[in-house]
Amino acid sequence: MSEWDFDLLGDPIPEGWGKRGRPPHVPTDENRRKVMVLAAFDKNEEQIAAALSITPPTLRKYYFRELRSRLEARQRLEGKLLASLLTEVDKGNVSAVDKLWKRLDRHDLATGTIARPAKPAKAPKLGKKAQAVADAQDAHKGNEWGSLLKH
Repeated sequence: MSEWDFDLLGDPIPEGWGKRGRPPHVPTDENRRKVMVLAAFDKNEEQIAAALSITPPTLRKYYFRELRSRLEARQRLEGKLLASLLTEVDKGNVSAVDKLWKRLDRHDLATGTIARPAKPAKAPKLGKKAQAVADAQDAHKGNEWGSLLKH
């Protein structure tokens, strides 16, 4: 193959291109990875086939294993992402540490693994007049006038 045997998107042009009939599809490892990632994101067969520029029957013929295990594809992709995130944490990447903590917090909240302390309820916001009355009632607390006003 020469440097001109690739189309505009970088995919190899199969032999017989431009002749009668459609050239046969050749599955590649890169295409298998694309199918797994798209399946992990719940894309349907028509969308995946369009991404590979093939028909849905051709997709089912060559990539049936990748299509069969959508849930497994999701778990494998998530595992790979978490592993790469952990590698960045080991290198000392502060942003990766923050993202991993957030990911753990989200997981804990979703599963209810760790009970979070309840936030104290905020006092209702008072209007200007009500706030002035409340301040006047507590004006003697915490200063020397407080002991004089008690008597």
